[in-house]
Amino acid sequence: MSEAVFDHKAFLRTLTHRPGVYRMLGDDEVVLYVGKAKDLKKRVASYFRSNVANPRIFSMVRQIRAIEVMATTTEAEALILENNLIKAHRPRYNISLRDDKSYPYILVSGDRFPRLAYHRGARREKGRYFGPYPSAGAVHETLNLLQKLFRLRPCENGFFAHRTRPCLQYQIKRCTAPCVDYINEQDYAGDVRHAVQFLEGRSDVVIGELVQAMEQAAGRLDYERAAVLRDQIERLRQISQRQYVSGEGGDVDVVAAHIESGTACVQVFFIRGGRNLGNKALFPRIPPDTDLPALLDAFLGQYYLEREPPPEIILSREPEDAATLAEALSLKRGQKVQLSWSVRGDRARWLAMARSNAELALRTRLASQSGQRERLEALQDELGLDDLPERMECFDISHTGGELTVASCVVFDQEGPVKSDYRRFNIEGIEPGDDYAAMRQALMRRYTRLKEGEGRLPDILFIDGGKGQVRQALEVLEELQVEGVTVIGVAKGESRRPGMETLILSHDRQPSILPAGSKALHLIQHIRDEAHRFAITGHRQRRARAATSSPLERIPGMGPKRRQVLLKHFGGLRGIGRASVEELVKVPGIHRKLAQQIYDALHDD
Repeated sequence: MSEAVFDHKAFLRTLTHRPGVYRMLGDDEVVLYVGKAKDLKKRVASYFRSNVANPRIFSMVRQIRAIEVMATTTEAEALILENNLIKAHRPRYNISLRDDKSYPYILVSGDRFPRLAYHRGARREKGRYFGPYPSAGAVHETLNLLQKLFRLRPCENGFFAHRTRPCLQYQIKRCTAPCVDYINEQDYAGDVRHAVQFLEGRSDVVIGELVQAMEQAAGRLDYERAAVLRDQIERLRQISQRQYVSGEGGDVDVVAAHIESGTACVQVFFIRGGRNLGNKALFPRIPPDTDLPALLDAFLGQYYLEREPPPEIILSREPEDAATLAEALSLKRGQKVQLSWSVRGDRARWLAMARSNAELALRTRLASQSGQRERLEALQDELGLDDLPERMECFDISHTGGELTVASCVVFDQEGPVKSDYRRFNIEGIEPGDDYAAMRQALMRRYTRLKEGEGRLPDILFIDGGKGQVRQALEVLEELQVEGVTVIGVAKGESRRPGMETLILSHDRQPSILPAGSKALHLIQHIRDEAHRFAITGHRQRRARAATSSPLERIPGMGPKRRQVLLKHFGGLRGIGRASVEELVKVPGIHRKLAQQIYDALHDD
């Protein structure tokens, strides 16, 4: 970047020495990079030294058109603000964690008879939350175990309040039926206390109390109760042996990172109450020349921005600025958070396991990416493309007898499916079974949005169909003045067997048939099959909704109250269908015009 475009010397003269955050802006005010600094002036000035050797920094500085700064009171506050801005802008020169999903928890509600429930999202309901768990499957497995051990109710309050007899959960011994007073409040509270102690990792306390209760039951000659407690104790001991970390307790996250071939993997192991709840592999996008301390520093800030950090985080190595990071995480938690990277005993074994899993997950991903790249290179050769395709989209149409038509759009990049960019379109206003019109409508809706700046255009557009569908795609792209997109129709061959597909190429009038063993064909089949699956799923969902909806809902002016009055007056939809217009008019709230609409809707062949 020349000084004529951005006068960094003049800018630096006005810059403060306070801590804060800086944003480097390129053309059209696109955010190139967001950073934090203990001293804004010194940190920003370091980018404009004449001896900057890092090619990534050199390239970024050349693109700077402006720099915006925001001063903060402390460096920890700057770290929190930095990660908020990275999440909002996703700058290309920052390490970016693509993991926006909230993690699931187990909720023990604050009701008179608390329930055990799966929870994801904002924690507004009163009660205690345990987690986070690495997946929904881990939560469901734990809930199933807790219901077997302690038989707490899982049902919603509305269901619980209106029971007059026990439900199936009581029959299969997963609940003690507090809804119908089969257990008193004191005994139920004891089960809740044991479940909470188990979730806190204090199974030894639970086992001790149950042993004492078993001995008391035996002393009263209540052998049936003693046998139930004996079985419960045995199950708890088996679970403790299988899941507890020997000699360790508390809540800990174990984080290990590995970088190879320009790709990064971070493994997070969740230890709660001394129990291993599972692990999760994350793959942040990293700029070239990123090292492990910088990766851990950026990852921890972004990852714990929207989730509460545990009291201790064990790391595979020291991050770039451990002290500031620990302070920021402590502010987030409201209590001290300890960062450890030199550990012994069981913690060292967990760390070794996390490191091993990070390396294994990354190599698996690289091998998968290698296979994907080979297929992309084969496709490039077969189609005679100048560059390797970076983004591909495929459309398919699904309907039953021309009704409830749904179009699907799936997206692939150089790593595979990009499911967050998938879209479905409910097709309306066409002749039933007109696949050409359906395809045209879906393409027009999709690429009008993309032209308006709501996404990126693909390099290749695949159409599940023949020349007619390809013609529709070409006309839509021409109408919208979309250029640079290669359109390919994937027509099913004779007998519709895989491997017999014919490719209709927009830049070549001669159809092409690729060999059955072609890697390019395998990639096309994968994309086409994914579009087909996504379309069929959408159509089935739409058909299911239509099957459960009432024809009265489609009549203008027929709100819920009028539908309820009609159904009550005539005893159901069949009675309404047998009624004449004159009979319908007699119903309160139904005028003659509406009565005629109802009659026509129910007698329209």
